[in-house]
Amino acid sequence: MKRADKRTITVIMVAVILIAVIPLFILKGAEFGGSDDAGSQVVESIEKDFEPWFSPVLESMLGGELPGEVESLIFCIQTGIGVGIIAFLLGRFVERKKWEKKQPPFGN
Repeated sequence: MKRADKRTITVIMVAVILIAVIPLFILKGAEFGGSDDAGSQVVESIEKDFEPWFSPVLESMLGGELPGEVESLIFCIQTGIGVGIIAFLLGRFVERKKWEKKQPPFGN
């Protein structure tokens, strides 16, 4: 790997780390919440008598709200499945390109 490539990668890595860490120190006292909670609060402030049309399936089966750890686990599993599908498809595209380059043209 060239020296300029290593330098570029290092600069990008430092920038990514700074983008992730700086908001934690700049936004003191900020609450990091989900968009679902923020959306329901806005709806309730607009219309006080609002009732949701349905409730989450797992919450209705268990008879209560899921713990945060379980919600995070389900979200991580969803993310892993999605990344696995995307990686599989990208790998197929790369292998197809390699296979097409190895095949002789028709008629030879």
